[in-house]
Formats: sequence, C-alpha cells, structure tokens
Amino acid sequence: MIEALINNDQAELTQHSKKAAPVVLSTRIRLARNLVGPPFPERADVEQRREVLTRCAEQIGTLSQMDKGAFFDIAELSDLEKQVLVERHLISRELSEGDAGAGVYINKGQTCSVMINEEDHLRIQFLKTGFNLKSVWKQINAFDSELEKTIDVAFTSEFGYLTACPTNLGTGLRASVMMHLPGLVISGQMERVIRAVNQLGITVRGLFGEGSDATGHIFQISNQQTLGESEGEILERLGNVLKTIIDHELNARFKYLEENKTELLDQIGRAYGVLKNVFVISSNEAMNLL
Repeated sequence: MIEALINNDQAELTQHSKKAAPVVLSTRIRLARNLVGPPFPERADVEQRREVLTRCAEQIGTLSQMDKGAFFDIAELSDLEKQVLVERHLISRELSEGDAGAGVYINKGQTCSVMINEEDHLRIQFLKTGFNLKSVWKQINAFDSELEKTIDVAFTSEFGYLTACPTNLGTGLRASVMMHLPGLVISGQMERVIRAVNQLGITVRGLFGEGSDATGHIFQISNQQTLGESEGEILERLGNVLKTIIDHELNARFKYLEENKTELLDQIGRAYGVLKNVFVISSNEAMNLL
C-alpha cells in the first residue's frame, strides 16, 4: 500500500506542478488533540494505546477529507518505509520510533495526515506548497470541526485543549513554514534573525523540526505560544514576521548577486557538475548542493 502512496501523481509536495514561491517552500499547520478518558500515550499501556488507535482510525476513515486515504500501523512498516514518511513530513521522527499502538492516516493527496499516539492521542496536520497560512487554516479547521462531531476531545474553558505537554495547551496549534534562506545564511545575518524572532515568540528549527540541522539552508519557522491567543491572532502574528523575513532574504540574495556574481556562478557550476556526474551521494550533500 505504501508503494501506491509514494507513486501517487497527485501528491501535493512532491508532484505539484505550480511554481513554488522563491523563499517559502511549504506551509503546515498542526493541531494537538486528546480524547476524553484514556491516559496520554506516554502514560498508557499497550492495550490502552491499541484501543485508542483502533477507535481513532475507524472514525478518521469516515471523514470526507480522508476519502480514499490510507492507514498505516507504524509497527508494521519497515525502517525504510518509515523514513520515507518522515522525509515527506507526513509523520514525525518520534512517531517513526513508536512501538505497538501507533499509526497514521494519510489522505490521497498527502495534504493531510493524522498521527495517532505520538505525544498526544491525535496530531492533525495539513500541508500545502508555498505561503498559504489562511487556506491551510481553513482546511484544518473544517477537518477538526468534523472530527469533533465523532470523537469527544479533552477541552476546558480555563486551559483550552488539553495536551500532554503544557507548551501546547490552549489552541494546540503549531503553524510553520519551510523557508529557503541561503541569502541570510551566506551573508551572516541568520543568527541575528533567529534572535530577533525568538523575542517575538517565534521559533526557528532545522529541516525536520526540533533537533535537526538546517540542511540546504532550509529552516522551519513556527509559533511558540499556543495559550492566551486565538488561532487567528497566532496566524496573523506569525504571518507578519514571515513577510519581514521574506523581504530580508530577497534583499540579501540581490545584494550577494550584485557583489559576488562570479563566485556565485562558480558555486552553481561546481554543484551542477557534481550532481550531474556523481554515482553515490548522501542526502545531506545533495541538499546542500541543490
């Protein structure tokens, strides 16, 4: 079944024909949700995790946005299959290391995946190419509303959505964009940008999230705060910061091209030569050359 997923010619991030934005590669919004009753995954035993997995998978499969989607039991996947899903950002590294009772439901276009029994009972995420916070929020909000009609979700008026980690309380929302920022890195401005956005409640991570490297000058930039703000306020604040980063990146690119055109063309030519003629190459080296 996973071969059909990999070869799907309608996959949003791997087969999309529209021209991507020059700085923002993709947009993702994730919601953390937990069921009323069962303990959080880290405190649950195997039988409790399996019960949550079965219950959630059955209900998710009935939702309209999961029509012709596919369910995968993590324990039944090979290491290579799990790595494919991680590299496509359809599951997290943490879920790929999960044992019995962990799974994921992925829709046909690979724009939506629901991880079951990662840190929380449910980690819902929607992805789209380019800079599309508003449209992705509209999709995931509709999905969440439909899901909550079939599953009782843990929520209180004081703390909002209850989550395994206190940093996700409230909206349970993490919005992030994947940004290609070679201009800021090469010009030595990236550290200053990171410090500035951190003060605004925005975090900067590597290609595969927390603890990963920014391979190929690709960064994930997302909100830190989930409690005390509405979803709309979080997305507006993040969007404003991202627009500023885009402007700085484009300025840095034009300045570098103007001042170092020969060196830049030489770097491009060398990278092209290696990529065209190499027989064996690591993913990190390929990303950096690209």
